[in-house]
Amino acid sequence: MAQDSIEQLPLDQQVEQGDDLPAIDVQPLPGEAQQAPGEAQPAPKVAAPPQRIKNAVAEFAGIDKITGRIITFDVYVDETVQFGALQVTPRVCYSRPENEEPKTDSFVEVDEITLDRKIRRIFTGWMFAESPGLNAVEHAVYDVWLKACKQKSDVPAPQAAKTN
Repeated sequence: MAQDSIEQLPLDQQVEQGDDLPAIDVQPLPGEAQQAPGEAQPAPKVAAPPQRIKNAVAEFAGIDKITGRIITFDVYVDETVQFGALQVTPRVCYSRPENEEPKTDSFVEVDEITLDRKIRRIFTGWMFAESPGLNAVEHAVYDVWLKACKQKSDVPAPQAAKTN
C-alpha cells in the first residue's frame, strides 16, 4: 500500500530538517541597482485602471437566415429598433480609448414579436463585439450581434435622445 511508505514527522523535526538547507544568495540582475540593507524599496508602479467610454449609439449586425441577407444597423441607447420580428434595445454601450486594448460591450434587451402579436423577451445580457459568438442572439430566423459602440450615427437621433 502507498500509505504504508509515507512517514509523517513531528513538526519540531520538520523545522530542524529545514534548517540544514543551504542559504540562497540572490544577486541583482544586470542593470539593477544594489539595495543597501534596511533601505526602503520604491513603491511599485501601478497601472491606471482601464477607462470606459460611454457611447450614445450601438452598432449591430443581423442576418436573416431565410434570405441570407446581412445588414448593419445603428440603435441609440435606450431606443428600440425592429429587425425582422426582433426588437433590439441597447441600455448602455461602452468602448475603450484607442491607446488601450479594444473592448466593446453593450447591455442589450431583445424581444420577439410572435405570430399572435405578443412580445416575448428572448435575450437580456451583455454582448461583446470582440467575441460575437459568445452572447449573440440566435433565433430560428434571425441572428443579431454587437459590432461597435460609437458617439454618432448617420441615423437621425430620436427626439428623446436629442433633448438629453
